[in-house]
Amino acid sequence: MSADNIGAEYFHLKPSGLGYYGDGLTRPECVLCLADGTVIASQAEGGVSVIATNGTRRDILGQRVDGLPPVMTNGFALSQSGDFLLADLHGDGGGAWRLSRNGEVMPLLVELDGQALPSANFVGVDHAGRIWITISTRHDPRALAYRADIADGFIILIDQKGARIVADGLGYTNEAIVDPSGDWLYVNETMVRRTSRYSINADNSLSPRQTFVEYGHGTYPDGLAFDEEGAFWMTSVVSNRVVRVTPDGEQRVVIEENDPEQLEIVEKAYLAGEMGRSHMDNIQTDVMQSISSIAFGGPNRRTAYLGNLLDTRLYTFQSPVAGFAPSHWGVRL
Repeated sequence: MSADNIGAEYFHLKPSGLGYYGDGLTRPECVLCLADGTVIASQAEGGVSVIATNGTRRDILGQRVDGLPPVMTNGFALSQSGDFLLADLHGDGGGAWRLSRNGEVMPLLVELDGQALPSANFVGVDHAGRIWITISTRHDPRALAYRADIADGFIILIDQKGARIVADGLGYTNEAIVDPSGDWLYVNETMVRRTSRYSINADNSLSPRQTFVEYGHGTYPDGLAFDEEGAFWMTSVVSNRVVRVTPDGEQRVVIEENDPEQLEIVEKAYLAGEMGRSHMDNIQTDVMQSISSIAFGGPNRRTAYLGNLLDTRLYTFQSPVAGFAPSHWGVRL
């Protein structure tokens, strides 16, 4: 039975049912899709990888002129003008950078209120043209914040008034996405294992944080994308879970792949406050290597693409419901 014949509330997929897309990618943590079939993935050595509909890949990489290492792209966005807005995961450099299609790199935001920004996790652009940048933690190295009792992440907004922190005190801030209504900003807090949301006020300030949904054993929320029914699809690193969360907060795991013994080791380290890079970087599974993001593409936005931390390709599946069109959907490169 095809995904078109299964309601989203009953959809479940085994890892063996996944397809693959792209090859030779370098840490494709974040993935974006365009209406013309183009797929774009993070390239950790300075930019992005653009995959055309015929499968050919073009790496757009830039070198900073200030002697800093290339931007280690984590989450990224695409502006209406076709520039890539990159979150730099490096401790040296940090912040967010603008990459043109010809490889020119320039700062987007690298300091705020006179202080250099730490490594950034994600950059997003919503339908109103607002730019949202997430900083997971002020700790350096950031692995020191892989704990449930640390909440020093924050969200920066860039709009017509300039750049400012609009939310603070988050537990390892990850992807932050405005919902289809445009009224709410949803954000994954990876290390406190919840998705929170903020009401967006008329002046673009945010109302106090609301916990929308909390996750349990082994779930570390990273990426998220909304569908046309108002639900969002969340990816969990480490446990390789995709969870669909409905507007009323109901969770359904639609795909999962992990080694229970290995996951239990990570859980014990997390609960003891001892989780570190080794727990994130040594995921051993047959198919998925620490999935980190999701985007909907294809002609009807029913092809889901999964980014990841440890593989050289993307994973795909056919969704029973179309994804919501992001702000970059109609951009042409």
